[in-house]
Amino acid sequence: MLTGDQFYYGAEVVTSRNWVAAESSDRVVSMANDLLADPRIGWISITDNPGGGPMLPPDWLAGRVAEQRKQVVIHLTCKDMNRNALEGAAWRYASEGFGNILALTGDYPAAGYGGAAQPVFDLDSLGLIALMRAMNDGLKIEGRGGKPMELEPTDFFLGCAASPFKRLERELIPQYFKLLRKIAAGARWVIPQLGYDMRKFHEIKLLLESRGLDIPVIGNVYLLTKGVARLFNSGKLAGCVCSDELWEKAQKYAAGEDKGRKFFRELAAKQLAVFKGLGFAAGYLGGISKPETFGSIIEMADSFGDNDWRAFLKEIRYSLPDEFFLFEHDPETGMSSPTQINPEFKESLKKPKKGKHVTLGYRFSRMVHWLAFSRDRRMWGFMRRLYGWLDKKPEGTLSKMAHGVEHGSKAVYFGCQDCGDCMLPDCSYMCPMRGCSKQSRNGPCGGSADGVCELDDKECFWARVYDRLKYYGEQGQMLQSPVVYYDRTKEGTSAWSNTYLDRDHAAPDAPNVYPITMPDGEEYWG
Repeated sequence: MLTGDQFYYGAEVVTSRNWVAAESSDRVVSMANDLLADPRIGWISITDNPGGGPMLPPDWLAGRVAEQRKQVVIHLTCKDMNRNALEGAAWRYASEGFGNILALTGDYPAAGYGGAAQPVFDLDSLGLIALMRAMNDGLKIEGRGGKPMELEPTDFFLGCAASPFKRLERELIPQYFKLLRKIAAGARWVIPQLGYDMRKFHEIKLLLESRGLDIPVIGNVYLLTKGVARLFNSGKLAGCVCSDELWEKAQKYAAGEDKGRKFFRELAAKQLAVFKGLGFAAGYLGGISKPETFGSIIEMADSFGDNDWRAFLKEIRYSLPDEFFLFEHDPETGMSSPTQINPEFKESLKKPKKGKHVTLGYRFSRMVHWLAFSRDRRMWGFMRRLYGWLDKKPEGTLSKMAHGVEHGSKAVYFGCQDCGDCMLPDCSYMCPMRGCSKQSRNGPCGGSADGVCELDDKECFWARVYDRLKYYGEQGQMLQSPVVYYDRTKEGTSAWSNTYLDRDHAAPDAPNVYPITMPDGEEYWG
C-alpha cells in the first residue's frame, strides 16, 4: 500500500449492526469484493464502530475478503477495549496476515442496548501506536519465573489520523503536536479527518515537510448529501466539519431536481483532483454505499485537465469564521505559504496573552512544584527521605494520614481522582482524569469544536492546558513529552510517595517510549 509514485484511491466500507448468516451474500461483503476487484481501488478501509455505536467488528469483514488482505486497512479504536484486548486484537490481525492498521482513539460511545455504553479509553491513539510499534520491534515481556523474553516481531504498517479543521489556535497547535508525536512513536502514514477546506488539508503536508518528515498523507473525501451536510454542520459528529457557507450551498443544490447529486459528486471529484495535484499519496472516499458510485467519482476526477486542480483548490475553501492557520496565506495560490509561518502567531509567542486560565491558583501551583517537587531543590531530598521512611509502614497511621492530607488537598484544588500517578505537572496543574472526557494523558483527541469537548459539556481540557503553557512559553512541552501509560495498580496509592520514590511515569528510569526530539531549524513552537 502507498508505494511508488502512483496516486492511489481508497474506499471506506462500514459494517452493519446485524448478524449475517454464513451462507448469505451480505451487501457489505459483496460491496467489499466489488471494490477490491476494481483495479482503480488500491485498498478498502474497514471502520470500527464509527460514531460510537455497536456494529460488526472490522476483522469480521476482513476475514471474508482475506485473499486480498494486503489491500485491506483495519481501523482499531480504543473506546471499547482496554490495552490487553487491543494487544490481543493486534496479535489476531498479525496472525491472520492483516498488517495495515489505522490506530484511532475513537468516538465517545453513543447509546447502546439499555442506554449509553461505558467508554474504556485505557489507551489513546498515541499509546496504541507506541504499543504496536513495540510489537513490530519484538515486544519484550516477563516470561515464566520472571525471565525476560522477546516475542516474534510483527510487521504492522501503522497509520494515524490528524484533525486540522480546528477554528482556534488553542485547538489546532495541540493537534499538530500530537500528530508529530504519533509519527515519532511509529505511525508511517497520515489521514486527516473530514473537512472541506483544501488549505487546511495542505497545511498537514506543509507541517510535515517543515519538520523534514517524508510521510505519505492521504486526502479524505466524504460524499455529502443534504442530511450529511446538516450533521457535519451541527458539530454532532466528532471531527467532521462543514462550514455555514457550504451548508447553505448544500441546501441550495439539494432543492434541485437531482437533490444535489451532481454538485456533491463534482465536489468530491474536485477534492480528489486537488489531492493528486498537491502531491498527496492517495485520495480516500467515504460516505458511499454502492461500488458504482465510487467508480463514477473516480472517473470524473481522472477526466479533469492536468491543471484544473489549481482552480479547484481556490474554489474549495470553506473555512470557518476567523479560522486560525499555522502558515501564512499565499494570495497567488490561495493556499498557505510553505516557508512563512503565520506572523500574528509568531508575534503572539513573544508576547502571549494572560487569558482566563492563567489564574492565581495556577501560578501558586507552579511555585509549590518548584519548591517541593523539583529534583534540584533541597526540599526534594528531605521529602524523599520522609516518604522512604513512611513507605516502610504503608498501613501505618502516619502513612494513612499523609495520604489523606495529600488526597484531600488535591481533591479540593484539582478534583483529584487518587490515581497514584499524578499528571498535574504535565498538564499545567489540571487533572486529566477529571477534566478530559477520555482521560487522555497524551494530548487531545480530534473531537473538539470551537474549543468545546465533543460531549458539549465543557471546554477542551487540552486547549486549556495549551493556554496556560503558552503564557510561560512552555507550549513546546506538549510536543516533546514521551508517551505516558497509566498503571492501574497505583490507583488509591500516594502519588507524592510514588513521585519521591521514583515509582511514577516521571521517574528517571521509567519506560520512555519513543521520546520526541525536536529537529534543528526554526523553533516556531516556542
